[in-house]
Amino acid sequence: MSVDRATVRRIAHLARLAITAEEEARLEKELSGILDWVAQLDELDTSNVEPMTRVAAMTMKKREDRITDGFCAGDILKNAPMADDHYFVVPKIVE
Repeated sequence: MSVDRATVRRIAHLARLAITAEEEARLEKELSGILDWVAQLDELDTSNVEPMTRVAAMTMKKREDRITDGFCAGDILKNAPMADDHYFVVPKIVE
């Protein structure tokens, strides 16, 4: 795939870059080269390749999923200006 100068100028404008005419010519060649390389990747058969999220296979450490109160509700409520029956007491704001 080939990139023309107008496309290079548009990309530069969208990226908020000020480029000179020499840079336009260089970027035209570089972007065309990148797109040609990507086109080569499209020729590969990847039908038997598993999708992956990282290069090295690894599993996440897991813990038992159980519901707890965090075992520190009392400590948290000690910092509250007012508490009632293990709940924060706040001023009423909705009538």
